[in-house]
Amino acid sequence: MAKAKSANANSAPAKKVVKKTDDYTSEGVVDHDVFLLPGSDYQVMLVVTVLATIVRLFRIYQPSSVVFDEVHFGGFASKYIKGKFFMDVHPPLAKLLITLAGWLAGFDGDFDFKDIGKDYLEPGVPYVAMRLLPAICGILLVPTMFLTLKAAGCRTVTAAMGSCLIVFENGLLTQARLILLDSPLMIMTAFTALAFTSFTNQHEQGPSKAFNPTWWFWLAMTGLGLGATASVKWVGFFTIAWVGSLTILQLWVLLGDVKTVTPRLFTKHLVSRIFCLIIIPITFYMAMFGIHFLCLVNPGDGDGFMSSEFQATLNSKSMQDVPVDVAFGSRVSIRHHNTQGGYLHSHNLMYPTGSKQQQITLYPHKDENNVWLLENQTQPLDIAGQPINGSFAWDAFNPPQYIKDGDTIKLYHLPTHRRLHSHDVRPPVTEADWQNEVSAYGYEGFEGDANDFFRVEIIKSLSDGVDAKQRLRTIQSKFKLVHVMTGCVLFSHKVKLPDWASEQQEVTCAKGGTLPNSVWYIEQNEHPSLGETAEKVNYKNPGFFGKFWELQKVMWHTNAGLVESHAWDSRPDSWPILRRGINFWGKDNRQIYLIGNPIIWWSSTLAVLVFVAFKGLAVLRWQRGFHDYDNAIFKRFDYEIGTMVLGWAFHYFPFYLMQRQLFLHHYFPALYFAIIALCQTYDYIVARIPGIGLRENPIFGRLGALVFLGLSVVAFGLYAPLAYGNPWTQAACNKVKLFDSWDFDCGTFLTEYSQYSGQTLNSNDNVHKTDSPLIPTDAPVAPVQGDGAQKVIAEPNREGMSEAPEQPMVSPPPEVPIAPGHSVLSREEKVEYRDQDGNLLDPEQVKSLEGKVSFKTRYETRTRMVDAAGNEIHVEEAAGVAPPHPDVEGVDSSTVGKVEPEKQDSPNAQREVKADESKEESIKSGSGSAKPASEGNEATGAAK
Repeated sequence: MAKAKSANANSAPAKKVVKKTDDYTSEGVVDHDVFLLPGSDYQVMLVVTVLATIVRLFRIYQPSSVVFDEVHFGGFASKYIKGKFFMDVHPPLAKLLITLAGWLAGFDGDFDFKDIGKDYLEPGVPYVAMRLLPAICGILLVPTMFLTLKAAGCRTVTAAMGSCLIVFENGLLTQARLILLDSPLMIMTAFTALAFTSFTNQHEQGPSKAFNPTWWFWLAMTGLGLGATASVKWVGFFTIAWVGSLTILQLWVLLGDVKTVTPRLFTKHLVSRIFCLIIIPITFYMAMFGIHFLCLVNPGDGDGFMSSEFQATLNSKSMQDVPVDVAFGSRVSIRHHNTQGGYLHSHNLMYPTGSKQQQITLYPHKDENNVWLLENQTQPLDIAGQPINGSFAWDAFNPPQYIKDGDTIKLYHLPTHRRLHSHDVRPPVTEADWQNEVSAYGYEGFEGDANDFFRVEIIKSLSDGVDAKQRLRTIQSKFKLVHVMTGCVLFSHKVKLPDWASEQQEVTCAKGGTLPNSVWYIEQNEHPSLGETAEKVNYKNPGFFGKFWELQKVMWHTNAGLVESHAWDSRPDSWPILRRGINFWGKDNRQIYLIGNPIIWWSSTLAVLVFVAFKGLAVLRWQRGFHDYDNAIFKRFDYEIGTMVLGWAFHYFPFYLMQRQLFLHHYFPALYFAIIALCQTYDYIVARIPGIGLRENPIFGRLGALVFLGLSVVAFGLYAPLAYGNPWTQAACNKVKLFDSWDFDCGTFLTEYSQYSGQTLNSNDNVHKTDSPLIPTDAPVAPVQGDGAQKVIAEPNREGMSEAPEQPMVSPPPEVPIAPGHSVLSREEKVEYRDQDGNLLDPEQVKSLEGKVSFKTRYETRTRMVDAAGNEIHVEEAAGVAPPHPDVEGVDSSTVGKVEPEKQDSPNAQREVKADESKEESIKSGSGSAKPASEGNEATGAAK
């Protein structure tokens, strides 16, 4: 606004009286509508945008293989196209946009992005088109910065300087050239900052601008930007906090304007902000999840995170209505209520320790090995009062005898003819005194013993309906199974068994186990006497809002659970000083390493510190009675730069509260606000503050911007090879490696640029294997099963020898550059025989095994280099690529097991449980009819 001044000519000239406005108009504010800029400003903006396009798109096709988190976000695109459900800790907007870019370019989703370094060219993946989406976001960040600075009142030179700082910021460049989420996050954050800065400019001009079209437009765009930012990453909630805090301040000022803002008008201001800054973002955010659910209709790696009700909404995961009443003789599948609903499961494999009886596990997929028959502790009687023998004795009872709360039952595993069993033996993994082993014990025709008895205790607070609290009912009743002899409770928790149990989840009998981990319910139920007319039940459809809220909770808990250390993580205190970067990719003597432009990075941090010092001094002077805030320029400097420093703080300090894995790229939104603060501070110094001579001589401001920008460009050029993956030399690398904490490996590069011209590139060299996105690399991957059942594979002649895969699993070694004076003298081939543990077999051992085992070929290539004198040269391996960090999705590594191994034909001799041992001896080899899957690993190391 124009500041009203009055100077009485007859009064003493020593003091000027400033007349305050009567409304909420801010002093020193003029209209900075970005739609009304002069044409020259748009021309400058166009020039810097073209420059950004050149910088961002330069050699975007390299590297032509999977880089770092492209493993995750490219993989998500494949799953979206295939419709396979996945769980990700980030909202879906950016992933949907990347998928759209790939789909428009013809991507069919067949490429899995599973391994860092995996070649894009041979399978014809349109990776350039998919990288263009983040690149376009990175390009648009430049004009958005320009317009934001103009909306904040900066001169064109300052706005151009700020835009160029974005262009030549190495870290932002690196992220914008790859299939990652940070570039979309940055443009959404920047757009929100632009919209809110423009709205604030309209608001501060007072009642004359309130509720006009421009005012409404920028307020609505702020809400849209908030929704979009939060829909890319939850870091967007920090942006919401920034806008929310400043909006509260605006409303507080409005509340104090008692002359022009009536209660009715204040209510109008409040409701308009509620609608635009709360309703619009929430609606947009939820709409993105609506699209997410529409795309992911098939089961996938992530459905194990979700509840049974949620999973039932996916294709092939839904089930037909089943009888609700559970009776003696019912064939049931029993699910765990807490840990992603795995099924109580057994298979014909034995524990290697403890009782060495048959394993009991929790298995996450539907399978016939999940089927149990519920028996009474005593056999039923016929009309003559004689017991009817056999596990199927209850089939003829009509009506069937329902199982009630407090009944004692036995659980008979139909595929292997053994019963659920427990005893005072420690489990093989959780060897705690309060945990007992749970096993499957017995054989067909064996009546069992008292250690097979479990009492049903229905948990009424968790059960649905009056009947479900009195007797066992499918899905509706939640219950505990209490072991009668020991008092322990059937229990499972997020502990995986080793390879001998296919890394499935452990089931024990816990004395005093926690309630959530001791709760079970019946999902499938079948009984011969329960016909078509029997009452049926199914999972309740949670609907959109139920699925939405459940997914938010799972995302929150999964995100909070990412607490393991990572090779390239860092803590927030190291980010403003650029202490460490992230190794993204390394191959063919090139490297991509995320590192910022130190000139821009440190200058922006310095600008924040300068403002903090200024604010501290200003508050002290205000407390001492100085009238600095009577000066309009001082006041505008304090508020405008303070607004952006507050944005920096909101996007930076919350990370100190997080215990999860953090990385340098988490600082990028805060960096953006710090760059704005830097440019605004520079603009005030050279173009707005009077009395220091710079405002009156704009040539100094232009020259200073040019010099600072030149230094930034030089620094950009020095570190550009790490962003583009370009050839570099060891000498050039070492010259610019200022700190040891900058841990990019200069030894990766060749010594001369000329050596790159004769280099042969190998597309599949140094492929970094990852088992599944978002989980540690030693975690298992859930098997892909078309119909949800395990497959039987009969493989005779499997005595002691592991089988090699049908195709070679060893990648060819990387092509090592031949140093001058060296050459390949010869190539040789030889055949080695090894057992399942990799031990080398001599010819006599091989001969003795002939006819007893089957041998399969496994090809392996090894390279040995010698110099002219015949001395072997030990060549250093190429620099390893960065492992993917679990920042996104995947199978719950603590609950999902591997595909089951081949069955164990006979149990091992038992040691600890002598009473069981004498009975178990009658089991015949191979009597079980389990149908396990096919990985061919032995359950124990027992000799045949």
